[in-house]
Amino acid sequence: MFLVIGVDAMSWDVVMENLERLKNIAKLVNMGNAREIMLEEKPISASIWCGMFCGLLPDEHKHYSYVRDGEIVRREDIDVRFIWDILHEEGKKVYAVNVPFVVPPFSFGTDFKPVGFGLPTDEREWEEELERVTAKTKELISGKPDLLITVFTLLDRVQHFHWGEPCVIEWYMRVDEKIGEIVFETGFLSDYEQDEHDEHGDDRLILISDHGFCSFENARVRTLTAREGIKGDHSDRAMVVTVNVPYDIKRPQDVFFAIRKVIGRD
Repeated sequence: MFLVIGVDAMSWDVVMENLERLKNIAKLVNMGNAREIMLEEKPISASIWCGMFCGLLPDEHKHYSYVRDGEIVRREDIDVRFIWDILHEEGKKVYAVNVPFVVPPFSFGTDFKPVGFGLPTDEREWEEELERVTAKTKELISGKPDLLITVFTLLDRVQHFHWGEPCVIEWYMRVDEKIGEIVFETGFLSDYEQDEHDEHGDDRLILISDHGFCSFENARVRTLTAREGIKGDHSDRAMVVTVNVPYDIKRPQDVFFAIRKVIGRD
């Protein structure tokens, strides 16, 4: 099974500076390979998530924003074939949950209603997204699909409103806890600290973000208008951790090719 866990806005520097508090991500870092991804494209979530799962650069997929000509862009407006479309056509069992390249986030092969139309804005909705995305992911893992993609979006909203505050790392820790539930408590991967000789078999994991975060004043691209309450914005410093993935991921589009290398035509 190939599992991709996306965490919108999980920042390389925040994670690396707090690994002792992010115990499950730390385990994955020790088990596999971790690296910073310095984005060459603009750190725009819609475009990056799109390219990540279709393998195309922005000028190729031409999906630059959630809104086009004053209208919200729908999946049908994006003229690409995503990895889940390709694998489904080839008879593979594939699911995608809460992928935020459109608003509300897109799911494939399963029913999932995003929290807050995909824009959770307060603690209640952030907690609800954590619980519901985790529950749906664990449910789908139990069916052992060929590919499962699932994305948490809440850290993006947390950091827009609370960048620089202590609560940011607290929410990272809550996400880390749910990653542990998905990856270790389900038995998808065993914990190296418990079994140093486990080689994971055919199970493969990518944990990845679309961009990092920085103060609003330091952002290369402003994704929100300046207004009271906005403290942070997107940075170029995304991150990826892989376990048992035979492909070097240096840019978001490489996720598509990593999956395709492993799950090819029979």
